[in-house]
Amino acid sequence: MTAVDKTKWFLPGFSVAIGCAFLAALWAGGNPRDGVYSLGVMAVFGLLVLVGGRSETVRGLRGDGRDERFARLDLVATAIAGNALIGIVIGAVIWEWAHGRDGTPYVQLGAVAGVVYLLAVGVLRWRG
Repeated sequence: MTAVDKTKWFLPGFSVAIGCAFLAALWAGGNPRDGVYSLGVMAVFGLLVLVGGRSETVRGLRGDGRDERFARLDLVATAIAGNALIGIVIGAVIWEWAHGRDGTPYVQLGAVAGVVYLLAVGVLRWRG
């Protein structure tokens, strides 16, 4: 594990940084109120993660309570989320095509997911 994986400050700080990026993007797009709301949601999430230190789940998510068991849980949860997202992207492409549209941006997202998956399988197979 790296030092970043072990600190309880990484995930709360990352949450606030993402909230700031949301604020900047929404402000630039003419929606400063939504940006402030998004920053607030992300800051509250970061604060809850920071102060939730007694929970094994929170400690595992933020990194300072991570062990092999939690790393496996994280890997499986990430695979489930990825599969759900890929299924939704495929469904969205089909929906768009059925309505006479070109499927943008879902086609691109699906293509990226497929190429990354194939590359990952190849690299993992080559390394293993």
